Amino acid sequence: MERRFDLVVVGTGVTSAVASRCREAGWTVAVIDSRPFGGTCALRGCLPKKILVGAAEAVHHARDMATIGVPAATLTIDWPALMRFKRSMIDPTPQRTEQAWAQIGVEQFHGRTRFVDSTTLAVGDDRLIGRRVLIAAGSMPAPLKFPGADRMATSEDFLNLDRMPARLVFVGGGYISFEFAHVAARAGADVTILHRGARPLEGFDSDLVELLVRRTRELGIRVELDTEVVGLDGGAGGVVVRGRQHGMERRFEADMAVHAAGRVPELDDLDLDRAGVKREKHGVIVNEYLQSVSNPAVYAGGDAAASGPALTPKADHDAGVLATNLLEGNRRTVNYEGIASAVFAIPPLASAGLTETAARAAGLKFHTSWQDTSAWYNTRRVGETASGFKVLIEEGTGRILGAHLLGPNAAEVINLFAIAIRLRIPADDLKQVIFAYPTYGSDIRFML
Repeated sequence: MERRFDLVVVGTGVTSAVASRCREAGWTVAVIDSRPFGGTCALRGCLPKKILVGAAEAVHHARDMATIGVPAATLTIDWPALMRFKRSMIDPTPQRTEQAWAQIGVEQFHGRTRFVDSTTLAVGDDRLIGRRVLIAAGSMPAPLKFPGADRMATSEDFLNLDRMPARLVFVGGGYISFEFAHVAARAGADVTILHRGARPLEGFDSDLVELLVRRTRELGIRVELDTEVVGLDGGAGGVVVRGRQHGMERRFEADMAVHAAGRVPELDDLDLDRAGVKREKHGVIVNEYLQSVSNPAVYAGGDAAASGPALTPKADHDAGVLATNLLEGNRRTVNYEGIASAVFAIPPLASAGLTETAARAAGLKFHTSWQDTSAWYNTRRVGETASGFKVLIEEGTGRILGAHLLGPNAAEVINLFAIAIRLRIPADDLKQVIFAYPTYGSDIRFML
């Protein structure tokens, strides 16, 4: 059946909020997804992950304080109980999403879709013709080419484990590995991270990453660097991951190997060529209005667009930009300045703005304030042993170019720096803020 709409949206994650905005403005709107409605963040990423991280943090903090009056050194996670709680919060999401759209008249289609011409998408026997099309298809695990890669579990599999395996290997040294490894270790698993590069978490400050890696190893998690995985074989009741490290082959036995080697936009089966939509490895090539550079009827946002970092806050920002430009014509451009991100390891690592490398590449003149703060009061009082900061301040203007934090509550404090970076509040002005004391925020003035 052929159907016509003002807007057809591919994907039901964060950026698909555009569908509601356009429908409320009177447009006819259709949404398509081959998976349960809700998207990666709500169902397979940020939200379920943070529930597990919250439990791991509770265990971690109690254990860290065992020597300062909290006798809980043997505390651990009741994994089945935690998973029941996680499912009670996450599993209703698809139904709630569908009901909300149904109430305002957004047409919903389930199934794989592909372009058949510049503005027509096929979903089963239906042909949806859009005056405008929004690609918000999210991301998927990056394809891995070594033999046995198909035996690997995904991050989604990990988030739905009924029981925690005794031995886990995470392939890749990004945020997924570090977050899940810290959760698994607090649940009693023997954990190894394999990373092919010289240092993991390559998008974050190298000095703070070094502190986090050291702390991770102290917690009993093995972090193997310069280790390229070359194959995965079945073992006795588990798997054997084969790696090459400094020219030598190494074998890592585990009950489960988890793919944590990055994600890519889920675009391969959309037949973008039929629509004349150009793409590159990071997504659909768009202009500053998030409009395809090769097909003006098509827009893209979130992980599907080759613009900005692959983060949920970026996808949310894109939704606002897209809604304005679709409803009012192209007049709002994207602005990712100061966007904050965090690795929810324990302790967390957080960042906003430019790294030293990026600031130098941009030709900016700045001075760096950096310190290992493991001896500071707010770190020691909770029994933590790893914390630090690095802040980049532009010479002349005093503008904060970038902020990088490691330690308790770093993922919250970074938002204060993000405000300063985005609104261009000079460091000297930020020092004048009177924070509640003693709080983690009150430490900011000593970082500037």
